[in-house]
Order: sequence, then structure tokens, then C-alpha cells
Amino acid sequence: MKQLLLLTLLLLAGCAQPDFVDTRGNGYRYADYQGKTMVINYWATWCAPCIKEIPELIALDESHEDIVVFGVNFDAPPPEEAAAQIERMKITFPVYAEDPYPVLGFDQPQVLPTTIIIGPDGEIRSTLVGPQTEETLLEAIRAG
Repeated sequence: MKQLLLLTLLLLAGCAQPDFVDTRGNGYRYADYQGKTMVINYWATWCAPCIKEIPELIALDESHEDIVVFGVNFDAPPPEEAAAQIERMKITFPVYAEDPYPVLGFDQPQVLPTTIIIGPDGEIRSTLVGPQTEETLLEAIRAG
């Protein structure tokens, strides 16, 4: 019994609280992405350039192991509506449950789409306003 209690305590001690949660309830820690480039894209269902850009972000996320893509639904709808919008937009990358701008230290975007690029060192490298392609995102990442 003591061994089971000790094992349980050790496992719980190793489970750090997540820094943020996505719309599906999955927790993430920024430390887990150290050494990778984070791409944070702000979108909305009423934004035609956002709709066009989503497949490019999906391709970027799926094609590069050193890059992770996260989305932010600019309208921040309730959870059920957010899930329906993500499905309708065919988004496969995680979408923040809460806007990360206050925690990450950048101004909340006012124009959509906007993409924030955070370098492998955790520093904000660039803010891209307007629709991007996988190619223009890679150029911005390499330039940063």
C-alpha cells in the first residue's frame, strides 16, 4: 500500500499545470515547445482571408516538426459554438480556449488575419498582418 501511495505521489509531482488549454480541454506547456517555432494565428469565421489561409497553416503545421501552429478564434464564442466553428473551418491544429495575448506580451490584434511568430527561444520574432501562405510564413520564420 505504501508503495502505491508513493508511486501516486511521484506521478502527481511530475504533472505540472498547463500554461494554457485548447478548446478541446487539452493542456499545453510553453516549455514543451522550447527549441521550436510557434505560430499563433488569429482568425474568425466571417473573415474571408482567414478562411483561405487556414489550409496553408495546416500544411505548415503538418509538414515541419520544428514548427507548431496554434489558433485563436478572435470572436471567442462559447465552447460548443467554438467547436462547431473549428469543425466548419476544418482546423486541425489546436485553438486556444482563451486569448494568449496578455500572457505572451503582445497587443491583441485588431486586423484579421494576424499571425504572431515566436522563435525557438520564446521571443516574439514578427507579427504578420493579412493572409499568409506556407511559403510566406516560412520566409518570415527564416528571417526572424
